[in-house]
Amino acid sequence: MEEREDMLVFTTAPLEEPTEVTGPIKVTLWVTSSATSADFNAKLVDVHPDETAYNLTDGISRVEFSTGNKNQHIRCVEIALPATSNVFLPGHSIRVEIASSNYPQYDVNPNIGTTLQQSREAKFAKQTIFHCRDYPSHIVLPIV
Repeated sequence: MEEREDMLVFTTAPLEEPTEVTGPIKVTLWVTSSATSADFNAKLVDVHPDETAYNLTDGISRVEFSTGNKNQHIRCVEIALPATSNVFLPGHSIRVEIASSNYPQYDVNPNIGTTLQQSREAKFAKQTIFHCRDYPSHIVLPIV
């Protein structure tokens, strides 16, 4: 999954010390979309030294975009991930995966608007996630 072109994957270097994450997790994304409606999913993953990856928790947020100026308005999306508790051991990495779906965990959003034209446009929807000084997409981990 991590090698798919429609996912953003952020992985830390292997950790040198045990790192405990306990509590709710929040992901903030600054996004645009060419679709009328788009989903943004975030996963927290524990990556073992042999590169086996285990999903710990995930969440999703559906965003409605203006039909008049799609891809012009940057929106802030907050994704609340259910609380988790995990100790990332030395040699493990912390990974965050961002995608526009997580089927079958969550229903598929066809990105379809209310008109035939919007339906055609949704077929070729493009989501953009910003991570820069002006639009600081980030994750908040409760490190104990």
